Amino acid sequence: MLCAIAHKADSATSEHGDLLDLIRAREGLVSFRDAFDEARRFLRAPRARTTESRDRSSSECDTIALARKIWAASQPIIGTKAEAYLRARKITADLSDAPLRYHPALIYRERRNSPPRKLPALVAAVTDNGGEIRGIHRTFLDPDRNEKASVASPRRSLGAILGNGVRFGVIVEFAIIGEGIETVLSLKSVAPHMPMVAALSAAHLAAWKIPAGVRCLIIASDNDRAGRNAARKLSGRAEAVSVQVGTIVSRGKDFNDDLWYLAREYPRLQQVRIT
Repeated sequence: MLCAIAHKADSATSEHGDLLDLIRAREGLVSFRDAFDEARRFLRAPRARTTESRDRSSSECDTIALARKIWAASQPIIGTKAEAYLRARKITADLSDAPLRYHPALIYRERRNSPPRKLPALVAAVTDNGGEIRGIHRTFLDPDRNEKASVASPRRSLGAILGNGVRFGVIVEFAIIGEGIETVLSLKSVAPHMPMVAALSAAHLAAWKIPAGVRCLIIASDNDRAGRNAARKLSGRAEAVSVQVGTIVSRGKDFNDDLWYLAREYPRLQQVRIT
C-alpha cells in the first residue's frame, strides 16, 4: 500500500513536507491526486481497487455463476427444438460435439421490471482461451415455429463475454472467427474440420483475445459497416503480434444468407450442368 512519509523539516529551507509534496514540487503538479498517481507510477504500485470496481467484479462473478447454472440445467441439443431451429436455417454442421444446448423454459423479460415469461432457448457456452465457461449466449425461440421468438431482443448474453467466444473445434495454430453462431455454423457446414469461434457481435469480434499459439487467423466478416470495421481492428491486432491474417466477407448480409442462397440455387445449378 502506498503511504505518505511522515513530515520532516528540510534543514536548508526549514519547509515541512513529505514525499508527495516533493513529487508535486519536482513535477509541477497541483493536485494531491496527480502527485499520488505519479508516486504510484514511480514505485510501480498497482492502483487500489475502488468500491465501484469491487462491486463490478462481484457483479461479474455473479453473472458468470448464473450463466454456468443455466448451462448445467440445459439439455443436449440433438433432437430438440434448438436443433430444429438451426436446421431450418439450412445449417448441416454436426452439432453432437458443439458447445450448444437447449433449455425448454428460460425466463425472458423485455426490461428489468417487466413481468417474466418462459420461452424455449438455444444456449451456447462462451469460453476463454483456457476452456473455462465464462458466460452463455441465449437465442430465445418461438414456441410454435422453428424461428427466433417474436420479442424485442431474442438474442442475449450473460457473463464475461468480452474477449471470449463460442468455440467449435479445438483451436491450436489456426482459427476462423465470425460474429454470430448461425454465421459460424454456416461456415462449419461447408468446412466441418476447421476450428472456428463465434464472437457474438462486431464489437466482441474486434476485442477477441487471440490465443497465444495461433499463427494464422481467418476473419469471416459480416457484410456491413460494423462487421468490416471490426474485422479491420482485429486484423490490425493480429498483425501486431505476428499472426498471419486474412479476411473473407459474405456476399449477403452474413454467411447464413450465403448458405441460404447456395441451398436454393444448388439444385438449379445441378440441373443446368446435367443438361
